[in-house]
Amino acid sequence: MKKEIKIDGMHCEHCVARVDSALSALNGVDKVKVNLKKGIAKIDCDGAVADDAIKTAIADIGFTVTAID
Repeated sequence: MKKEIKIDGMHCEHCVARVDSALSALNGVDKVKVNLKKGIAKIDCDGAVADDAIKTAIADIGFTVTAID
């Protein structure tokens, strides 16, 4: 399963690394690709990764999820 996460608040490559690390740490996430310019992260994951878990992981590092597709 693939998900695209729109994230508000990323400003630099350090932000990208923090988002990558937070999403990679979630159980069931296989691959993460963060695009700073577009303000999105794309993940490949199994169906067990809940949107609420993604939102919480991103909020815990100081950013806001505005949408998950």
